[in-house]
Amino acid sequence: MNELIGRVFHFEKTVFPDSRELFGKLATEGQSPKALMISCADSRIVPEQIMQAEPGELFVCRNAGNMVPPFATMNGGVSSTVEYAVVALGVRDIIVCGHSDCGAMKALSAPELPEGMPSVVAWLRHGSAAEHVVSTCSPHLHGDDRVRAVSLQNVIAQLAHLRTHPSVAAAIAGGQMSLHGWFVDISAGMVFGLDGETGEFTPLREDRPLPIALPARARNIIDNWTAEAAE
Repeated sequence: MNELIGRVFHFEKTVFPDSRELFGKLATEGQSPKALMISCADSRIVPEQIMQAEPGELFVCRNAGNMVPPFATMNGGVSSTVEYAVVALGVRDIIVCGHSDCGAMKALSAPELPEGMPSVVAWLRHGSAAEHVVSTCSPHLHGDDRVRAVSLQNVIAQLAHLRTHPSVAAAIAGGQMSLHGWFVDISAGMVFGLDGETGEFTPLREDRPLPIALPARARNIIDNWTAEAAE
């Protein structure tokens, strides 16, 4: 802990002075993050480092297993963060980011859920669809392969949950929102993105189009239907 505290002093003496102008601007003008990233709380995953983001560029929500509970009337930290990011900050890109060797996904993939952690067990239920998909469609997978498959399916499941949130649904319908599903392979130092057209995770590469789970495009279903009905 002392080592971490020492880094606070380094921030005050070195990092802050070098970025004084940036922090001053953020303090007076507020924040305008380019994206919201919902990632795992795992200490090995640092969203700002992965995206090489400066302060003010990335809005981050971290929790065990990068879960997004489906929208409900009961308030929750993730739901409030999503709503604030979309409505108040005007974020138009949301990234759900999973990773390899995830403890939450290991627990979800195990034959029996962990004992003595009722809150964790309840939280993992938000990923039950991912586990069910793998158990049903790929029952031959075991060990690390099964955990990785559940982790990838969990990203897809959480994107589906995200779309149940009214603020996100409205932004999608208005063609203002893009959704991204990412997976970080810690040992390889690679980031994979979900291609919504193919359903596959492909590496993010400079010389290739960015794989997007759900690109922004207007869906004026009600207006179109009304116009057609009037005709």
